[in-house]
Amino acid sequence: MAKAKTVYVCSQCGAESSKWQGQCSECGEWNTMSELRLAKPAAGPARFAGYAGASQASEVRRLSSIEEKDEVRQMLGIGELDRVLGGGLVRGSVVLIGGDPGIGKSTLLLQALAALPKPTLYVTGEESLGQVASRGRRLGLDLERLQALADTEIEKIIDVARKTTPDLLVIDSIQTMYSQGITAAPGSVSQVRDAAAQLVRFAKESGTAVFLVGHVTKEGGIAGPRVLEHMVDAVLYFEGDVGSRFRVLRAFKNRFGAVNELGVFAMGDRGLKEVPNPSAIFLSGHESSASGSMIMVTREGTRPLLVEVQALVDQSPLANPRRVTLGLEQNRLAMLLAVLHRHGGISLYDQDVFVNVVGGLRVQETAADMPVLLAILSSFRDRKLGSRIAAFGEVGLSGEIRPVPNGEERIREAQSHGFEKLIVPKANAPRKSPPGLEIIAAERLSDAIAAVL
Repeated sequence: MAKAKTVYVCSQCGAESSKWQGQCSECGEWNTMSELRLAKPAAGPARFAGYAGASQASEVRRLSSIEEKDEVRQMLGIGELDRVLGGGLVRGSVVLIGGDPGIGKSTLLLQALAALPKPTLYVTGEESLGQVASRGRRLGLDLERLQALADTEIEKIIDVARKTTPDLLVIDSIQTMYSQGITAAPGSVSQVRDAAAQLVRFAKESGTAVFLVGHVTKEGGIAGPRVLEHMVDAVLYFEGDVGSRFRVLRAFKNRFGAVNELGVFAMGDRGLKEVPNPSAIFLSGHESSASGSMIMVTREGTRPLLVEVQALVDQSPLANPRRVTLGLEQNRLAMLLAVLHRHGGISLYDQDVFVNVVGGLRVQETAADMPVLLAILSSFRDRKLGSRIAAFGEVGLSGEIRPVPNGEERIREAQSHGFEKLIVPKANAPRKSPPGLEIIAAERLSDAIAAVL
């Protein structure tokens, strides 16, 4: 029998060490080193399962001599999920989907399997087949074509998949799978990595698309080794509060589509329903008579969105006033407040500042800078900005308003929802304002402040 070799792997960065240590020497995280036992590989020809030609001998070729082939995509019948995937599911791809417990991962994938008119296989390691069938009937799904398997042994699952030859395989969840060749417990670093590696190899060899459901840690990341996200073709995260009706599915990695693409769903009695017009949802609770509220035109993936940002500025009893953000980066808020003081003449050093993006959406682009500052200014001065005004633009450290990409699409989105005034960077302003929409071009932060006050 081959002698097993023991190494210690960091669950955050995947770095390996010959001995255990409390802190990872690569990423600096504490208590992330886990034991991994590797069996010595048997002698024989090495083989790697790649995208194409895995059984062929390796050879060096010029890229110019390789013919370009279009990726074969399969539409899943759920428009928002197809959008996040980049226009459908690519044959032989492996997609990792994560999110908080109860947010709708299993529900969405069960709906996708029922909508696909081709052979599929749902593998559950957490529930019984009776529970899966009960959920499917509760959602009103057609269960006639759905094949399911309740097992956690990865070798047996792959053997069943080779015999049934499904077009789509769902593993729920990857943390419950185990391999016979590894002695560690299911959910450990070694088991998760080996199970995922076998599934990736199977997907590339057979052409079966694979969905992996992943648990998340308290920090919001996929549980298990970080290398798991590098092995798959796409990583999708469910965002939003479990108690909220709306769910946001975001692509953080996608080899076949746009990164940061969003899919918006609404949870109901019949499962997740797609929301084709997210701007109307995010603006449905907008109150025109409230101060500290501003509409920003952000862009997530390939489409612009109208989202409300709220700010509350209040006298602080603390020596160090609080800076709290929900849906925005906290360090960027501190930087924007410094710019507001230096170039806007408004000091908030003794004020608590709270900023919230309505709807549970996480905004990561810099076009939210100007709307955030205008919402903060509105709350500080207790001035109502009105319900028919919106803004977008990046604020520089010297107080200038910098342009952002896709300005024309943002302007059309604001016009289509009936907004009357739009504050934009001067470089994004069109030569002629669209009908019914007044465009205010701001070159510096003082111009934007003057426009609303």
